[in-house]
Order: sequence, then structure tokens, then C-alpha cells
Amino acid sequence: MSGWLAFGANRDVVLIDNATGYIRYAPDYLDAPTAGDWMEQLHDALPWRAQRRMMYERDVAVPRLTVHLQRDDPSLPPFLDELGQRLDRDCGVHFDSLGFNLYRDGNDSVAPHNDRLADLTEGAPIALVSLGVTRTMAITTKARPVRTMRLPLEAGSLLVMDWRSQHHYDHAIPKDRYVSGPRISIAFRCRAGVGG
Repeated sequence: MSGWLAFGANRDVVLIDNATGYIRYAPDYLDAPTAGDWMEQLHDALPWRAQRRMMYERDVAVPRLTVHLQRDDPSLPPFLDELGQRLDRDCGVHFDSLGFNLYRDGNDSVAPHNDRLADLTEGAPIALVSLGVTRTMAITTKARPVRTMRLPLEAGSLLVMDWRSQHHYDHAIPKDRYVSGPRISIAFRCRAGVGG
């Protein structure tokens, strides 16, 4: 965990640091021009896919577009490897997998969930970089009494959640009728059985 303390911006905040996990938010991880440039490049360059899934015995559209790639995929723009190297240093692991979500407007969302621990390297954190418009993440305790923290994820921000936190908290991006622009999230993960 000591590597996570090296982000360095004066607005960084540790949201949770106890037996239930560690969650840290760095709103200024990327500067605004860089975040804007990367948003535009990824929006236009990635092979976005619409997905469908069964929910409540109905086939429904997933309310966002997604892409999942290995970090060493040659189609990725070079700046993502540079970002990955910086995250590796700051988080003390080697991230090998990238998951992208494109929230086209406030109608797109993701329901409360935790990352599937069986898919992740035990003990490795998840690093989430946000680009585009600010969207609110709801972080909710699984244990009662249920408490929810609402965190505005700004463009250029980084949210780091440790592996333990996935046992104790769900996170979501709720629909927001006041949001009209797009947001891209980039989730860096260490996949179980992938790489070294």
C-alpha cells in the first residue's frame, strides 16, 4: 500500500482505510488538456461494442458501450502504456488488463456491483481513470446499516480500490438526467492467470 501514497497532488483524499478496504481518490492525476485529448482519441479510436444481457428474464441492452483489451495489445495508443507504467509505479503492481466503458450521456449507467474477485489477482488493486464529463460514483456498503458515499469522478481523476474493498462495497454509476456529454472510464486490472 505504500506505493499508493505517492500520487502527490494536494487534493488527493483517502476515502476508506480500515479492515473493509482501502479506497483513494486523486482528482488531478491527469491535467485537463491531457484528459481532454485522450478522451477524444479513445472515443474515436476504440472498437466500442454494444452488449446485451439477461436481466429479470428479459434480454436487455447494456446501457453503455464497452471494450476489453490486454495491455500489450498493439492496437492501443502509446499513451495508454505510459499511463500504465505510471500506475504500475504508483500502485506497486503490473496491470495487464484494460476495461473501457463509454457512457454516451446521462442515460448510460452501470448497476451496483463489485468486480469479480475470481477474475482478479488476489491482493491487487483496481485503478480507474476518468475522462470526459464528471459522473457520480455511488459506493455502498454491503453490510448493514447500508451507507452510500457519492463521489463525483472528475476528468483526469484516478480512483484506486484495493482487492479487499470488493468484498465489502458495491460501486455504481447511476443514471443522471442532468448529464448530456460523454464519459470514458479506463479500468486497469491484474487478471488472474494473465501475464506475470
